[in-house]
Amino acid sequence: MNSFSVNQGEGHFVDMIPGVKRRNLVVGKTTMLCEFHLKEGVVLPLHQHPHEQTGYLISGRALFEIDGKEIEMKPGDSWSIGGDVPHQVTVLETAQVIETFTPVREDFL
Repeated sequence: MNSFSVNQGEGHFVDMIPGVKRRNLVVGKTTMLCEFHLKEGVVLPLHQHPHEQTGYLISGRALFEIDGKEIEMKPGDSWSIGGDVPHQVTVLETAQVIETFTPVREDFL
């Protein structure tokens, strides 16, 4: 692998589940950066994975349940969820999100 990776607008969105689209922006050796579009009313059910997940809400609103605590996120809010921590998201208003995952999520490649 090169010592750097770039994405100059290439890449396309994939449908993950109804109302959730993901685009991988750039993938490095140990991290990946993704963009998500989430439709109002979508619920990403309670789940966990070994990847640390750090995100930033560009637009919209979402209710996060992280490790049993509910937190409403609005534009400009950010988060970091440790690996194997249970979390769920309910999209309150159509949202655009940028997130990183460490290590790289092989299931997203």
